[in-house]
Amino acid sequence: MSLPDQLLLSDLLHHTVRCELGLDHGPGVMAWMHPPVHRLLGWVSRPSALRLSREVWRLDQCCGLTDQQIYVRGEPSLTDQVTLDRLPTLMDADLLDRHGERLASVVDLVFETATGAIRHYLVARSDPRLPGTSRWRLTPDRIVDQQPGLVSTGVVSLEDLPLARSSVRQDLLQRTQRWRDQLRQMGDQAGDRLEGWLEEPSWDDEAGPPSQPKQDALDRDDPLEDWDDAAWASRSRRGSNSGDQDPWI
Repeated sequence: MSLPDQLLLSDLLHHTVRCELGLDHGPGVMAWMHPPVHRLLGWVSRPSALRLSREVWRLDQCCGLTDQQIYVRGEPSLTDQVTLDRLPTLMDADLLDRHGERLASVVDLVFETATGAIRHYLVARSDPRLPGTSRWRLTPDRIVDQQPGLVSTGVVSLEDLPLARSSVRQDLLQRTQRWRDQLRQMGDQAGDRLEGWLEEPSWDDEAGPPSQPKQDALDRDDPLEDWDDAAWASRSRRGSNSGDQDPWI
């Protein structure tokens, strides 16, 4: 029943206004704001589709909010649509980049329910009534200049603004970009490993394979390489003669 600290203007306008007497004053149709200080002063409701009169409510008249209705206290100010069209507003204004080119349009805003201070605007490229459209947040400090129907900023593209809600197309683009970044990182890692393998020293640059020095040592220390059959036969005959003179026999 109580009001939240912050509220979307579109949520406020979608609720039916009901006064303390229980009378239905119709849905909200537009915002009443003061653009120079970025503050929402109130909103306008349409009590009947058959009448041209409009009812203006101050923001401090709000006393409660439900899923479908917003409750107000006091009486509204009566006016007509011709007078309301002369009220200054930034809603539906074209958003311009630093070069004066159109980027998007202002489609919504978030305000503090206690003071009416506008925290940020929401901008979109396409019609905000289309479901799933992307929206970006534009804070008042990013606005360089403003005039009826135009809001000038110092941004180059909408990517310079934080994304508030992405469309299916925007989600697909972001996921595709993440996949490309992951594939690029995997390719860089594979290239680094390949370069590491190619930089390892080969056997041709060393003294040879590990088993080669052992084989050379065996070849040099082979006891049969200098074998002399004549010397071995003479040494055998001397041994047999000395056996005949054994004193223990």
